[in-house]
Amino acid sequence: MEIDSAIQQRLSKANQTHLLAYWSELNDEQRQILLHDINEVDFDRVKEAYDGIKHDLFTGINGENKKQEVIDDIMEPIPDHMAGSIDEASREELEDYRQKGLKAISQGSVCVLLLAGGQGTRLGVDYPKGMFEIDLPSKKSLYQIQAERIRRLEQIANEQFNTKTGIIPWFIMTSEHTQEQTEKYFRSHNYFGLKRENIIFFEQHTLPALDFQGKILLEEKYKLTKAADGNGGLYRALKTRSVLDEMKKRHIQYVHVYGVDNILVRLADPIFIGFCLKKNADCAAKVVKKTIPTEAVGVICKVGDRFQVVEYSEISEQTAHRKKSDNSDELVFNAGNICNHFFTLNFLQDVCLKGENELRYHVAKKKIPSVDTNGIYVDKPSQINGIKLEKFVFDVFPFSKTFAVWEVRREDEFSPLKNGSGSKDTAATCRRDLMIQHVRWLQEAGAYLPLDVNKHIETIGKTCEISPLISYAGENLEFTKGQIYDLPIFIELNTDTQEPITDFPKKLSLSNGVTPISMQTNGVHH
Repeated sequence: MEIDSAIQQRLSKANQTHLLAYWSELNDEQRQILLHDINEVDFDRVKEAYDGIKHDLFTGINGENKKQEVIDDIMEPIPDHMAGSIDEASREELEDYRQKGLKAISQGSVCVLLLAGGQGTRLGVDYPKGMFEIDLPSKKSLYQIQAERIRRLEQIANEQFNTKTGIIPWFIMTSEHTQEQTEKYFRSHNYFGLKRENIIFFEQHTLPALDFQGKILLEEKYKLTKAADGNGGLYRALKTRSVLDEMKKRHIQYVHVYGVDNILVRLADPIFIGFCLKKNADCAAKVVKKTIPTEAVGVICKVGDRFQVVEYSEISEQTAHRKKSDNSDELVFNAGNICNHFFTLNFLQDVCLKGENELRYHVAKKKIPSVDTNGIYVDKPSQINGIKLEKFVFDVFPFSKTFAVWEVRREDEFSPLKNGSGSKDTAATCRRDLMIQHVRWLQEAGAYLPLDVNKHIETIGKTCEISPLISYAGENLEFTKGQIYDLPIFIELNTDTQEPITDFPKKLSLSNGVTPISMQTNGVHH
């Protein structure tokens, strides 16, 4: 098999001719794979990305300190008039926000967009993170919990305004590694009761991994390294995958973007949506207070005349510990970013069509399994040998003309699933946080529970689970008032009668139409 001269010219122009170094050693099938990979690469984009970061790539420790000093000097907290807090808003304000948000949902103006490109590698599994289940009594996965929250919120909005137009389309951005499994998973579970036409999958793009001179690394002698271009690859994908056109066709005006791994996420949260509408925001972020000054989360702040996320590693310890006043324990930079954002469609269209190319890539220096200069595959390099380039979803904040920030309680809305073991951000901590939230809901509804109920959940492993089909955020639990409950508690919806049921799992599997998911099958039923 001869190499097409056009391909050789493309590689020569891009300074990537090394990709054909092992051509003579490959069989026909391997050559086809290599040519396919080469033809898939946008070499101009790779060069542009590398040129944009190469000046900073070799910056040593002195340069990093200089950057830190500059950030410390110019970063400011979000101005009060652009921020709101669920703890500081009055009951009347919260209800006003909620009604505004529900109204927009009832009119079909709101969609949700899930960033679901990540695999569960750190959780010890080889399938998409959204398919993971945290060992709830129901065996529901992250995807199923989120789908059922959408269903419940649609019901609330339609009942509130006596409409049938309250549909929340669910756009799901996958990656090359998660697309096929995710679509198959949703099909095999009948889309968890949502209509197929209201779930739109689209795939983010990839970029090759590079060495420090901008040369593409080979994963095998016949295969290029590839990695997703970060959750900020959203903006390119919105444009190239015709997602913006689909949103416009559906008359979407407001988009709620969130990450897959937060077990407490409130999709299309009507209070957040309503707050953003009240503020006339084109772009907004939901935040939580940092647990400690040096917590490893980015903070949202003002830098110059723009808004952005400053990573925790870029802030000096002195700045991280700054208080609002001598008499206050409140941190100056306390708006912890949780990947939970609001955008107007008009803002996204402007960013994607005019500003996406201005978003700079972030560099991650890594030990990348690849073929070395001697033609030997090294699975675990002893030293950092390359870079991966990615953009972040919050990189568009500086383009906002009317930015806003809404602070929520961590215990109500943020418990991420990041680690397979340990004491933080694990399946166990997510399960605990969700169940303790459900305990609070029952107590607020007037149910009687054991005095040491939280201890039973945290230390003995007793369970309390309320289906999202019953309650989205603590509402609709009046039937528990005055009732005496002991653990375990499980409340599910009988979709035939629309009445709560508690005798799980026998009736659930018969009446809910969704078979609980077994981890033994990785959530995929064949």
